[in-house]
Amino acid sequence: MTGAGRVDGEDWINREVTDSSFQDARLRRRFRTLLERLWSGVGQTIPFACQDWANTKGAYRFLPNERVSEQDILGGHFQASAERFRATEGPILVLQDTTSRSGLVGKTELYKQRRYPDLRLTVIHALEAAAPAGRPPIEWKLITDLPVKSRADAIEKLDWYAMRWKIETCHKILKSGCKAEESKLRTADRLANLISVFCILSWRIFWLTMLNRCAAHAPAQLAVTQREVELLDRVVKDTPRMAQAPPLLRSLIKLAQLGGYLARASDPPPGNTVVWRGMRRLIDIQLGYELARDDCG
Repeated sequence: MTGAGRVDGEDWINREVTDSSFQDARLRRRFRTLLERLWSGVGQTIPFACQDWANTKGAYRFLPNERVSEQDILGGHFQASAERFRATEGPILVLQDTTSRSGLVGKTELYKQRRYPDLRLTVIHALEAAAPAGRPPIEWKLITDLPVKSRADAIEKLDWYAMRWKIETCHKILKSGCKAEESKLRTADRLANLISVFCILSWRIFWLTMLNRCAAHAPAQLAVTQREVELLDRVVKDTPRMAQAPPLLRSLIKLAQLGGYLARASDPPPGNTVVWRGMRRLIDIQLGYELARDDCG
């Protein structure tokens, strides 16, 4: 693949890597190569994704390197996420990471605390109003210490809780799409570093899926490059309905069609699986295009 093609097709990787702070510039270059290779082979083994011994050996040396930490790998992604936050209006819900929080070191008091501090809680009780026939209505009882002073406040908190399925979906991509559990890297440090890389890939797949559902009228270049748009248009023909769709929606639907999405009028929006399958096919198609163009001069 030509240098121009590589840069043009991987702008998103540049954004997630640029602000990373490794101790050695060579480690950053190796990380970028590993991220690119694993993105091209999401769900495959490291040797399959790397395609040759040099890159495979580089990946296996990078992951256990004592100078590489999860923070190094995710630092650039965190900075890029912060930039996306700044460009977004309204409240931003951020997960609190407590996985590395240590317990209090010292003596343990064995007596019981007689009185806990008062905590003002609100119970939000929501019941589905028009449940489909044949199943009981969905019922939620949420307890929160956030202020709830009106019906609008209660609905807002319910909407926030409804976002939880997105977290579960992202974990599903990490587990089933990237197949983190099947890597067999033997040590916890290696696995933690690989999972950190997979977190970036999982975010990208999930982000593409949600972009199609939540921001269909955004510019197509937000998700795909101009060359990818052209290749999708050549490989996947427009239906009369999709020909009238916004450019971003049309490109992402075509991407999903490469992954097996049928795009019928009655079909729900494409999910994560068909999106990442489609992206893998598009990467191969783009590689073939670049090779053919080089051969033809």
